[in-house]
Amino acid sequence: MAAVTTSTERSLNKLAIVGVLIVTIIFLAPIYWIASTAFKPRNLATTIPPTVVFQPEISPFVKLFTKRSQLRTAPTPEQYAAAPWWERLVFDGGEKVVRSGRGEVQWSGYPSRFMNSLIVAITSTILAVGMGTFTAYGFSRFKIKGEQDLLFFILSTRMLPPVVVAIPMFLMYRAVGLNDTHWGLIILYTAFNLSFSVWLMKGFMDEIPKEYEEAALVDGYTRMEAFFKIVLPEAATGIAATAVFCFITAWNEYAFALIMTNRRAQTAPPFIPSQVGSGLPDWTVIAAGTFLFLLPVAIFTFLLRNHLLRGMSFGAIRK
Repeated sequence: MAAVTTSTERSLNKLAIVGVLIVTIIFLAPIYWIASTAFKPRNLATTIPPTVVFQPEISPFVKLFTKRSQLRTAPTPEQYAAAPWWERLVFDGGEKVVRSGRGEVQWSGYPSRFMNSLIVAITSTILAVGMGTFTAYGFSRFKIKGEQDLLFFILSTRMLPPVVVAIPMFLMYRAVGLNDTHWGLIILYTAFNLSFSVWLMKGFMDEIPKEYEEAALVDGYTRMEAFFKIVLPEAATGIAATAVFCFITAWNEYAFALIMTNRRAQTAPPFIPSQVGSGLPDWTVIAAGTFLFLLPVAIFTFLLRNHLLRGMSFGAIRK
């Protein structure tokens, strides 16, 4: 009987491993597809059946960062030889780099949009996590009249999808002059992430024993000193987990960024789909922009991976 049970357990373990591998492949396949397309020649991006083995090249990234136009006449051998190596890659694709009257290279808008995404996402994440931590601490440690109603009201701000309130917010922002500004998006993303931050941080705060602060108060600490020196270090894993989710939400947001911005404060998500070549969409350029756009989130999540794992399991073992 024991041998049968052991055999059954082994079979179930093997099935579980196979299931995990299948799910992993399904989730990683789009990422691989984007990364591979970003290094493909343009003529191999849409082949049927798809081209899996190819010679990688970086011309899509060169095209992503430069303005280009259709090459009407082939460059002379002298022009081709005098051009920088990266400009020759554009020549090989049947296009040329647009230059100003003084011969300066005209760069695309992707670097500025990428920087806008960094500014908006980082600032809104810091504000949302900071205010959410203070708010969650207040709800966790003090008796507040109508606490459950207030928490439900905070949560209700996430019940409507962004596209529903985008038009009213656009009209309001245009009236007060916040349209197409960094602070406009920062305020919007902070408000959108604040409810998530409050609810998630409250769960972490509830798991920190109040006795720690009471001991600190007995030793002469003020309430604020006890918060910064006792509570915050204990809640570091929760803060890290909350910051990751808030950053991902602000970084990937598309609807508000598309409607609320035009050029000056536009972020990368609405800009990447606009990167089309001459005539037909250049999917390699779009994939290159998407690949670079994925890197900050991947790096940020990787750096906080240990805190994230502990934060998600924080409070699983109760007293």
